[in-house]
Amino acid sequence: MRMEEGMNALHDFGIRSTRYLQVNYQGSQDWFISVSVIADLRNAFYVLFPIWFHLREAVGIKLLWVAVIGDWLNLVFKWILFGQRPYWWVLDTDYYSNTSVPVIKQFPVTCETGPGSPSGHAMGTAGVYYVMVTSILSIFRGKKKLTYRFRCLTVVLWLAFWAVQLNVCLSRIYLAAHFPHQVVAGVLSGIAVAEAFHHIRGIYNASLQKYFLITFFLFSFAIGFYLLLKGLGVDLLWTLEKAKRWCERPEWVHIDTTPFASLLKNLGTLFGLGLALHSSMYRESRKGRLNRRLPFRLGCIVVSLVLLHLLDSLKPPSHVELVFYALSFCKSAAVPLASVSLVPYCLARVLGQTHKKSL
Repeated sequence: MRMEEGMNALHDFGIRSTRYLQVNYQGSQDWFISVSVIADLRNAFYVLFPIWFHLREAVGIKLLWVAVIGDWLNLVFKWILFGQRPYWWVLDTDYYSNTSVPVIKQFPVTCETGPGSPSGHAMGTAGVYYVMVTSILSIFRGKKKLTYRFRCLTVVLWLAFWAVQLNVCLSRIYLAAHFPHQVVAGVLSGIAVAEAFHHIRGIYNASLQKYFLITFFLFSFAIGFYLLLKGLGVDLLWTLEKAKRWCERPEWVHIDTTPFASLLKNLGTLFGLGLALHSSMYRESRKGRLNRRLPFRLGCIVVSLVLLHLLDSLKPPSHVELVFYALSFCKSAAVPLASVSLVPYCLARVLGQTHKKSL
């Protein structure tokens, strides 16, 4: 009983925090929505990964591993913690039976269908940006000693990191998608995952078999955990009913926010990276000096971003869930395949042939 009362008080504090932000910062609505959209993990795959991979391959690989494993852990944590979300809790609870229910607004990006704790946006952003900050500092640390400029760079990057985290956390609270304690838990969890991968060197030379086995293990564990608890009478998809019941508009409830959609997208991305790094196109593109030149790398980044933008615009049909999940897996696998192997291979062939003709 005391734990329930404590959680109700914690949730009430979160509701009042959301209400305070929505009332006092109405003019920042577009900003908070934009922050939430940018902080979506999809941008790590479609934007940040190809940029970093072609500039610093090892950083790109680590960034993708942190994003995928972090989001997989986020799913497991959510299934274990059974976290509520503000937009449905405030309407579903009897905590306000003796008083007026606080009125909070919903937005098109509010009605996510998975459990709320920890925040996936906060966890993903913290992990990905932690990798980028520590990688940048590592690059400059390797070139120069601990000078005044390096210390200034360190301060600026970490201030920027925490500014991003603060904006993401406030955005998720403002949009009534998460309670304050959930975003804090997400940030801390994301940093922990990124720091753990700082000490895991095997991801840089993992075999295709290892990629397959890890993908299979992650999928089997998640499905097995779901079936085990379902057999014990625990429905891990209890949040779907909450979202459909309490979301202000039915069209705001999207299938791509369901736990299984997230699982298949992440596993597809990881498996696609394994296929790309062990493909013949990738090996061919690595031959010669062309791939070491900055103009070639910048060209790969530009073409990859354009191609992935077109790929992202293709939405799998959602009227049949199994088909949607299967196509989401394939679409996600195509992201690293395109940016790691297809684009560099095609550019290397085109530029190589042009160079020969000019001779």
